[in-house]
Amino acid sequence: QVQLVESGGGLVQAGGSLRLSCAASGSVFGPDVMGWYRQASGKQRELVATITSGGRTNDVDAVKGRFTISRDSAKKMVFLQMNSLKPEDTGVYYCNYRQSWPGGRDYWGQGTQVTVSS
Repeated sequence: QVQLVESGGGLVQAGGSLRLSCAASGSVFGPDVMGWYRQASGKQRELVATITSGGRTNDVDAVKGRFTISRDSAKKMVFLQMNSLKPEDTGVYYCNYRQSWPGGRDYWGQGTQVTVSS
């Protein structure tokens, strides 16, 4: 089992910054992908950014140049630095941990609210 706890959400004005953190505990070992997803009210959960245990990153066009994902594997943490925030970035942000082997499992945090006011 893997437990994920997010922190760092809050209310910020457009153009501001927030840094989300996610701490993983439990059976965190082996190749994996950690990432951030978000869900706006009334919409489906969508990918924001991912980072592999090897450090390879991927992010969606909507956040390119504004958000940066990083990780501290020794501390089993993943971060999302969000700059130049826009009202459309508002939503609940979820941390995800995915085991990258056949039969590997997928785990989710409880989510942290990010609200960007215009």
